[in-house]
Amino acid sequence: MFNYCADPSLIEGLQWLSCYITTPKHMSFYLSFGVVLLLIALAAPIAMGFGFAGAVASRSQRLGFRLLGHGYLAMIRGVPDIVFFLFIPIALDQAFEYLRHQLLCPDVTAPIRQGNDFVVCSAAKLPLSTADQWVHEIYGFALALLAFGVVFGAFAGNVLAGAMAAVPKAQLETGEAFGMTQRQIFRRILLPQMWIYALPGLSNLWMILIKATPLLFLLGIEDIVYWARELGGLKTNAFTYPHPDWRAWYFAVLMVFYLSLTYVSQSILDWITHRLSHGQATMAGKG
Repeated sequence: MFNYCADPSLIEGLQWLSCYITTPKHMSFYLSFGVVLLLIALAAPIAMGFGFAGAVASRSQRLGFRLLGHGYLAMIRGVPDIVFFLFIPIALDQAFEYLRHQLLCPDVTAPIRQGNDFVVCSAAKLPLSTADQWVHEIYGFALALLAFGVVFGAFAGNVLAGAMAAVPKAQLETGEAFGMTQRQIFRRILLPQMWIYALPGLSNLWMILIKATPLLFLLGIEDIVYWARELGGLKTNAFTYPHPDWRAWYFAVLMVFYLSLTYVSQSILDWITHRLSHGQATMAGKG
């Protein structure tokens, strides 16, 4: 904060604005944009990992793996996303605490389930009550990240499974004719060629992932939506920087941020599509 911001009641105009937008809360608001970008950057590969595993399992010749893969892909698609976004962090948190309770507090005989309460010993709490605030924030972010990975992984799995099925069967049979094993066919023929068929669906999924980041607000994480509502709301003379309801302006900033992010993403995805389809007579066009 600038030196002239010591007493905001004595300044006005651009000086008042410069003091207002450099408060600690606004710094947290700016940092929350990085949180959103970090979530996208980490959730995308995690979702691809879940999706690839689900797609491969659904094509497995072993009945158990095939049922597991189809079950994962179908279950997420058939239940509203918000249910899983709220359920997964709670379920994982309680599962981790239950395991820690069994390992760290074997002498405690009281039931963990006590009516509507989930009670574990203090040593099993995650994070510990003595942990710093940043530990609690990272733990909450990690649970939210897993929720995004599991949910979007199912959609990515359906896209990848469809892309695998779109690769011409004659090419796979040619690999068999040359004496390749199923693993070699998968790695050298199916896997390299499936991406051009998967990219349109994965592009749409990437855009949906970007638009889903405001769900962090519902998971108790102080993201850009939280701070836009907190900072933009009506502030009376009881506050250091009183102002009318400015939420429309703050949410306009969020709109510009998301539009810019999707525009840049679409430009990059178009370039990747052009590169992958170069020289191929596919639905993406012959390069």
